[in-house]
Amino acid sequence: MRFLTADYLYPLHTPPLKKGVLQISEKGEVIAIFADRNIVPKDKLEFFEGVLCPGFVNAHCHLELSHLFREIDQGKGLLNFLSAVRKRDNFDREYILASIEKAEQQMIKHGIVAVGDICNTADTLAQKQKRNLQYYNFIEVFGVQEAHANQIITKAIDLREQFRISGLKSTISPHAPYSVTQKLLKKLIENFDEEDHLLTIHIQETSKENELFENKTGDFFHWLRGANASPSIWEYRHKSTDILKELQGKNTLLVHNIFLQEESLSDNYYCTCPKANLYIENSLPNYSIFNSDKLCVGTDSLASNDSLSILEELEIIQKNSNFDLNTLLKIASKNGAEAFGFKQLGTFEKGKIPGVNLISGLSDLKIIA
Repeated sequence: MRFLTADYLYPLHTPPLKKGVLQISEKGEVIAIFADRNIVPKDKLEFFEGVLCPGFVNAHCHLELSHLFREIDQGKGLLNFLSAVRKRDNFDREYILASIEKAEQQMIKHGIVAVGDICNTADTLAQKQKRNLQYYNFIEVFGVQEAHANQIITKAIDLREQFRISGLKSTISPHAPYSVTQKLLKKLIENFDEEDHLLTIHIQETSKENELFENKTGDFFHWLRGANASPSIWEYRHKSTDILKELQGKNTLLVHNIFLQEESLSDNYYCTCPKANLYIENSLPNYSIFNSDKLCVGTDSLASNDSLSILEELEIIQKNSNFDLNTLLKIASKNGAEAFGFKQLGTFEKGKIPGVNLISGLSDLKIIA
C-alpha cells in the first residue's frame, strides 16, 4: 500500500486538493483519496513537489509512421505532407518495427497510458500485443473512386479482425471528408457492429477543405480531379462537417479542427494536435469555441512531430487558451479515457488503475505509479 502526496492532487472528477493524499495498492489501483494529509501517519507518506495527476491519454497518433521521423519537410502544407507519407514503404521492415517499439517507449516515458492509434497496416500489431499500453485502433479507409469501395472495405475488415483476434479494440474509420466517397462511407457504416464504440476522422486540418466543399475549387479540388476522384466527394457535401450526417449519429472523435467554426460544433468529442498543426499548417484551432469536457489531445505521428509528449502539447494549448491547469489535465487524461471507453483510466476514482504522473512546473514529468 502506498500513500502519495504532493503540493496538489488532481483527481479530475473532483476539484484539485491542496496537499491531498492518494492511496493506491502495489498494483496501482486507487484505494482512497484524503483531502487532509494529517489523517495519514507521516511515516507512511511519500512526499513529492509538484502536482499528481492520472496517466495521459494520447487521443490521436499514427504509431506506424514512427520511422518517418524527420523525413518530411516542415511547414509545406497538408497536401505536401500527404504526398510525402508515401515514403512509408521505402524502408526496411526491421527498421519500421524498431521505430514503432522506440516510439511506444517514448510515450510510456512521457506518462501516456493509452492511445487512439490510426492503422493502415498491421505493422504495430506485434508491439501492441505486449500490452504495454492500452490502444483503441482505428482502421483507416481512404478511397476517392467509387469503383474501389468494396475492395477497400474488405481489406479494412480483414485488418480489423487481426487486431480484434488479439483482444485489441478496433473500429474502421474514414480518413477525412475529402478522401472517402459516399459509397465507401456507406459500406463503413454497414460494417459498424456491437464491438465498435467510436469512429474518428481528420477534419478541418486545412483551409483547402473549405475551398473544396464550399467553392468547388482550390488545390484539393484539382488534386482530386487529377486522381479521377468520384464527384460525390464534393458535389453533395457543402462543408466538411456535412460528412457527420453520413456517419448517421455514430459517436465520433473529430481530429485537428484548426479551421472549425463554432456554429459547426456538434455533440461529439474533439481532438487537438497542436504541435503537428504547427508542423504542417503553421496554424492552431480557436480553443475558446470548444466545450472543454469534450476536448482531447493527441501527438499525431513522429512524421509530423519531434516528440510524443502530451505535456509538450499542453504547454502550447496553455499559451493559446484560457484553460486552467485542472482543465488542461482533464483534456490530457479524463476526456480521452471517456471518449475511448477506457473505464479504468482518466481519474483517481476508487477501483481504477489510471497510472500516476508527477508534474513539476509544467515541463518536468515523472511516472510515480
